[in-house]
Amino acid sequence: HFCAPHKILFVNTLTPIADREPTMSDIQQQVAEILAALEAVAVPERATQSQKVAPSAQRMMGVRAPELRPIVRDWTRRLRRAPPQQVLTLALALAQGESFEGRIVGYMVLAKHKAALASVGLPELEALARGMDNWAAVDSFALLLAGVAWREGRIDDATVHSWARSQDRWWRRAAVVSTVPLNLKARGGRGDAPRTLRLCRLALEDRDDMVIKGLSWALRELSKREPRLVRAFMEEHEAVLAARVKREVRRKLETGRK
Repeated sequence: HFCAPHKILFVNTLTPIADREPTMSDIQQQVAEILAALEAVAVPERATQSQKVAPSAQRMMGVRAPELRPIVRDWTRRLRRAPPQQVLTLALALAQGESFEGRIVGYMVLAKHKAALASVGLPELEALARGMDNWAAVDSFALLLAGVAWREGRIDDATVHSWARSQDRWWRRAAVVSTVPLNLKARGGRGDAPRTLRLCRLALEDRDDMVIKGLSWALRELSKREPRLVRAFMEEHEAVLAARVKREVRRKLETGRK
């Protein structure tokens, strides 16, 4: 995988590649430019706080979402006409590199390139997920990539169910959060209570806090579309649901708030 140096001067020397096949050197240069742009708006004090909130083996640069989004917009524009494989290769390089924020930019840029996103199946998802080790990376992966691939039929139910049974807590969280794009209108969700509830049943007895929070999110999102079905699910599984799930989902059903 690609690991850019810790400090990189931002110099845009990349030769236009719209009319030729990009080389690995081109991809490495793009990675360096993205990391340099992130470095320019990074706040070391925020990096320390981020590492406490969502610990990761990848380097936290300390970039806030308002500063990250313009970088994503810039690269979305620059890659608008790029071949899908180029965008996917760039996202993989960023995900497997040294920077947590680089991983997130890779996921976001890939999600905004329709042709590249449509090319993402199970092998690509497994490669993009390699090394994800905190809830923030998992949620971005599941919301932007895995849940969309599942909804659009590029991975099947059995695959996501296998994640829910994984020994790896992060794959189990990815499974439950991947239900959110099935139901969230802002992410293209059209509503899919049967698949959502089948997956949620697999996580009922999981007592890992990361999975419990993901299960609560999955049920709260579905409750916006199917409150009756979520109430019935809660009643049926009252004895085994974690207290946090019962508390948060019932509050959502009763008040509309988290």
